Amino acid sequence: MVKICCIGAGYVGGPTMAVIALKCPNIQVAVVDISTARINAWNSDTLPIYEPGLDEVVKKCRGKNLSFSTDVEKHVAESDIVFVSVNTPTKTQGLGAGKAADLTYWESAARMIADVAKSNKIVVEKSTVPVKTAEAIEKILTHNSKGINFSILSNPEFLAEGTAISDLLNPDRVLIGGRETPEGKKAIEALRDVYAHWVPVDRILCTNLWSAELSKLAANAFLAQRISSVNAMSALCEATGADVSQVAHAVGKDTRIGPKFLNASVGFGGSCFQKDILNLVYICECNGLPEVATYWKQVIKVNDYQKTRFVNRIVSSMFNTVSGKKIAVLGFAFKKDTGDTRETPAIDVCKGLIGDKAKLSIYDPQVNQDQIQRDLSMKKFDWDHPVHLQPMSPTSVKDVSVVWDAYTATKDAHGICILTEWDEFKNLDYQKIFNDMQKPAFVFDGRNVVDAEKLRKIGFIVYSIGKPLDDWLKDMPAVA
Repeated sequence: MVKICCIGAGYVGGPTMAVIALKCPNIQVAVVDISTARINAWNSDTLPIYEPGLDEVVKKCRGKNLSFSTDVEKHVAESDIVFVSVNTPTKTQGLGAGKAADLTYWESAARMIADVAKSNKIVVEKSTVPVKTAEAIEKILTHNSKGINFSILSNPEFLAEGTAISDLLNPDRVLIGGRETPEGKKAIEALRDVYAHWVPVDRILCTNLWSAELSKLAANAFLAQRISSVNAMSALCEATGADVSQVAHAVGKDTRIGPKFLNASVGFGGSCFQKDILNLVYICECNGLPEVATYWKQVIKVNDYQKTRFVNRIVSSMFNTVSGKKIAVLGFAFKKDTGDTRETPAIDVCKGLIGDKAKLSIYDPQVNQDQIQRDLSMKKFDWDHPVHLQPMSPTSVKDVSVVWDAYTATKDAHGICILTEWDEFKNLDYQKIFNDMQKPAFVFDGRNVVDAEKLRKIGFIVYSIGKPLDDWLKDMPAVA
């Protein structure tokens, strides 16, 4: 029986292995992690991550051919294929600080695999890594191999949070990169056979190692670029009286462009986009391509500009000060249907408002108080280290309260910021909310989820990103 082990029980490792176990009942799958708390959660009724459909898959396979364990070395030694899905945070100091990926966790995983392996292994990169990481890992494994053969494959994940399980069950493509040697080709075939249990073979793309590694960074850069493009247009729409939704719809009707990823918003978030673009920028700089690096850097600059613009719009609309005013923040996750807050635009928006001495009342249906306080007090990039290496429970940010429903958040507030497009925010009783707010009552819709006209009829002053401005907002322009 083939045995698979995955090092790292996070957003990628857990769901991916659960689906492999579901679709390949003849394969034993073990997910290992050094975090006892995380493994205990995977073995409990409350999984450590929220993802629609994940619960059912895990419960169907757990105890049969899917296990979660902290005994990392035992499972690595016993397996034929080892997936490595560990954190690759952005470096915060030293060479490449602020851009390059920190491969500390990857390297220690590779050394441990070499240390405990007693039989030949296929080692699969599942984390998003810079181009040529496989080469470095290969060197570590071969120099410590004790006569054992290791084949390195790159198998980047293309999951979107909130739809990860359906993405895994029905992927656009599965990408496998390997060495173009007889051993490399054999390893590619072995992994292709696993995916072929449920993925049509024509969707399994086999490339060389570097193409697979770069394809992941390129895909995320292209997606983030689309968001920054439409967000740049949203600023122009507000200045000219155009409606960004109408512009995006017209543009998306062109089959060469298509309609996806053209929703203007307060900015993109998530664990990959910014990190991968910074990584791409660093690789371009290291390869003597400054013009290419500058091009991709601009995608992040526009994203930062959009968040700053949103905060400035709030402050300028409310008589140029939010000091001491209660502002309700609806949504903290970086998008709906996930509890993930990594790089969420809500962090920068909230920090901007706190910097202006606002009092925030935050509600998100999937994000708890501890996570929100941690996010608001952590330094940039700290989030991407394993929890036990993050700063100890940080001091809570005063002027921030976290509540468990939207009506408590908005009571007595001067303004509402919608920062995540949760469906429930479309269907709130805004008349009741208006009655319980300070006047004038403002709604700043960072996701274009509410019916602005309906809210204006109730009496709200509404700002929707990229939409024609209220007269009130025209009289109080935001200074970027």
